[in-house]
Order: sequence, then C-alpha cells, then structure tokens
Amino acid sequence: MSELNEKTVEAAKEVLDNLAETARAAGEKMSGVALEAAKAAVEATRAAAAAVEEKAQETAEVLEQKTADAAAEKAEEAIEKSEEAAVAAEEKAEEAAPAESMADYEEQINASFKQVHEGDILTGTVIGISDDEIVLDFGSYTDGVIKLKDASDDPNFSFSQMEIGQQVSGTVIKRDNGEGRLQLSMKEAAAVLAWDRLKKLMDEKTPVRVKISQIVKGGAVAYLEGIRGFIPASRLSLTYVEDLNQFQGQEMDVLVITADEGEKRLVLSAREILREKAEEERKNRVSNVEVGLVTEGTVESLKPYGAFVRLGNGLSGLLHVSQISQQRIKHPSAVLEEGQTVKVKVIGTKDGKISLSMKALEDNTAKEIVEEKVEIPASESISTSLGDLLKGLKL
Repeated sequence: MSELNEKTVEAAKEVLDNLAETARAAGEKMSGVALEAAKAAVEATRAAAAAVEEKAQETAEVLEQKTADAAAEKAEEAIEKSEEAAVAAEEKAEEAAPAESMADYEEQINASFKQVHEGDILTGTVIGISDDEIVLDFGSYTDGVIKLKDASDDPNFSFSQMEIGQQVSGTVIKRDNGEGRLQLSMKEAAAVLAWDRLKKLMDEKTPVRVKISQIVKGGAVAYLEGIRGFIPASRLSLTYVEDLNQFQGQEMDVLVITADEGEKRLVLSAREILREKAEEERKNRVSNVEVGLVTEGTVESLKPYGAFVRLGNGLSGLLHVSQISQQRIKHPSAVLEEGQTVKVKVIGTKDGKISLSMKALEDNTAKEIVEEKVEIPASESISTSLGDLLKGLKL
C-alpha cells in the first residue's frame, strides 16, 4: 500500500474514534432519538472508513501490479536486445571466418588411408612415460609403444631423460603389439637417421653435450644420437692425463670430428672447445694486466724475433728482440737463456697479447741517474784557479 493511502485510512480512523468519544461523552444528555442518530452516524462513518481502506488497498495493489508489469516489460526488452546483439556478433564472426573445405582436411584424410608397414619410420609425440616404455601419439594412426630395450644401446639410458610433448622417431617393428598398438624401435630409427644428424653436427662444428659412460684403452666412450662414440685420451683434456678414470660419469661438451656411416665410426673431441674456453679466459686475464707494471718472469723459449717470458697465472708475454737491450743484438740468445729469471715492464696489451720490455727499465734507470742531484760539501771550494790547473804540469 502506498504512503498516501495509509495516511488516508489513518485519518478516517482518527475521525471515527473522535466521533465515538463525543457520543459517549454526550450520551447522557442526548434524547433517545438524538442518541440513535449519533450512533447511526458513527456506524456510517465506520462503514465509510472501511470502504476507504478497502479502496486504498485495491489502489495500492493495482499500482504495485502496474509497476511490476512495467519492470518485467523493460527486462524482457533488455533480454531481447542482448539476444539480438549476440546473434549479430555470431553472424559477423561466421562471415569473418574462412570457409572450410575438404582441402583443409586433405592431409588428415590422406594419412588415415595410408598403410603402415614394418620398417616405416614414424615420428610421434610422447604422451606417456614409464620406467619400461614410452607411448607415442601419431594423430591419425593408433598409438605406438617403444620399449626400453628398443630405445638405445647406451647402458645408462633411461626414459627419465624424456619429456611429455617431446617428438620421437621410431621404426615400426610390429604393426600390433597384442594390445592394438604399434611397436617401434628408437635404435633402428637412429641407425638410419642419426648418421645424417651426426654429419650435420660435424659439418657445422656444433658443440654437443655428452656423458662419459665407459673408460676404455686409449680413451673414453660416450653415446650421441644413440650411436657409440669414441673420445681419444689426447682429446679429453688440454694436458696429458695419467688416469682417465677421473672422467667416468662426467658430462662434457664435444665436437663431432669423424662421422663415417659406412665404417660405423664416430669420433668425438673435447679439446677444441676446452682450448677455446682457455683462450677466452686468458684474454680476460690479459685485459686486467696494467700497462706500466714491472714484474719478474721466467724465459720460456727463445725465437729469432724475441723471447717468451712466463709471468705466472697462466700468462706469458713477448719480449721482442728490439726491447731486450739498449745495444743492438742479432739474437735473444746473446743476452738471455731459457730458464733465466728477468725483470720486465709491461708496455702493451692488445688482442689478448702482452708486450714486454727490458730496455724500458734501462731507460728509466739512465734517466734517474741523469736527474740525480749531486751535493757538494760546503767545506770544499767550488772555484779553481789557473795555477791549480797548471800545478804539477811538466813542460
């Protein structure tokens, strides 16, 4: 019920109560006829008030119904507009999307009709990994399985090295393994595909990381692409190593230097990579050497053009023949010998090389002597007469 109707009913009730009170107060003074008339007026007023209340209730219900109907109508209109917008957006999306045709599914259709034979090499995605096997998804074909014994000749290989989603190639060895799946061999596929990859690694001089699985006479064995590779002892380190067992189980970066599929011969080498790393480290140390530094070193070797001096910390510098002495010499051996300790000055660092000089130290010494101040005692005369110069001269 609205606030206005409630006020109207309340006012009518108040008037009725006032009339009743007046009637009671004047009851004794009124004649019988007047009293009856007053009572009748009260009843009429009550009836009128009840009618007003009833009418107000009806009015409120009508207003509430109209308000609800209007709100429902607006909600329906909003829903209709939303549905129309959604339909329009869907139509636009369909118009923008390229029309599908049989050509879009040509590859899948062709694949579904292709027969799989034993000896075919298939590439699939790893969808399951366990200790004993991996499961591959080939899309249009049934799933495939590769057992651990068919994965690699490497005794240290395990499927824990593989990841879900990884692409793996295998040769079909059974069209049905008894469970409705293809059975494949990574080893056989590697025997066909690996040599091509190994030759590419060799041609491009691409470093690869391998793990030493066995120490044998004259070197070590590591597997790459499932193929057994040999690393000669001379190519495991930059220096001679007496006990090769220290390399067992180690991982190292190597280059493929021989990949002969016909001879089944794979040779790897870590020496080139180690040499490159050592050279880079040496250049970094050279860059930290300050020009002007005076230090001691040991003559390593003598060449016609100069001497190489070992400075320590794995660094050596060239002492050019022109920087050995103030005097002109034909060969460093005129002044130096191997194993001799010499004091030198760093006069340059360029392109990872250190230039040394002994002559620069002699120049500094001579300069210090020339600039040395000579003090004359005050008790001695600093003048000399002609007589003193001629004294003792015999004619």
